[in-house]
Amino acid sequence: MIRVLIADDHALALSGLSAMLGVQPDIEVAGTASDGVEAVAQARRLRPDLVLMDIRMPRLDGIEATRRIRDTPGGGPAVLVLTTFDLDEYVYDALRAGAGGFLLKDAPPGQLAEAVRTVAAGQALLAPAVTRRLIERFLSVPPGGGTALERLTDRECEVLAHVGRGRSNAEIAAALHLSEATVKTHLSRVLAKAGLRDRVAAVVFAYEQGLVRAGEAAPGG
Repeated sequence: MIRVLIADDHALALSGLSAMLGVQPDIEVAGTASDGVEAVAQARRLRPDLVLMDIRMPRLDGIEATRRIRDTPGGGPAVLVLTTFDLDEYVYDALRAGAGGFLLKDAPPGQLAEAVRTVAAGQALLAPAVTRRLIERFLSVPPGGGTALERLTDRECEVLAHVGRGRSNAEIAAALHLSEATVKTHLSRVLAKAGLRDRVAAVVFAYEQGLVRAGEAAPGG
């Protein structure tokens, strides 16, 4: 059972999201919060598996709330951010704060439930049509990575670049003629060497270091 905390300052949104998730056999709505301060407190008290986090909330926005939740010992629960896509200007900051992915506010019930399952399982929600385009819109990086990449081998840089383009381990393995196990090993080393918490952080890092640029092709996008 996936225990979810929903944070949104609109009562109607809270009610709707709770109803959509509450009918899922493997998801339980553990609690709700109407602002970022309450979200942090409830996350610490209820210890959910995932927080469904709105970005724009009073007292404390969803970005800072995400940062505080993810900075708790053990990494805290996973965070899935709600975004209006065309309006939110803070999506990149949310990624850096530790969000595991994004969900559009008008997503249908099935997509909402599947996104919760994906992020709660520790996988990044990196659909090219959402996260990749958001990163490209809000991040511009000059060529060259500097010292941050010098700790990585050439192969690790190759793997990181593919991760930055939103490719799965299976797709990376096929592109580089490696086994999926080898790709996982390289990615684990990248995370350790660069001090990154997860695959989403690796995507941000790839953009920051200039390994991926806006407009590069990715599967499905």
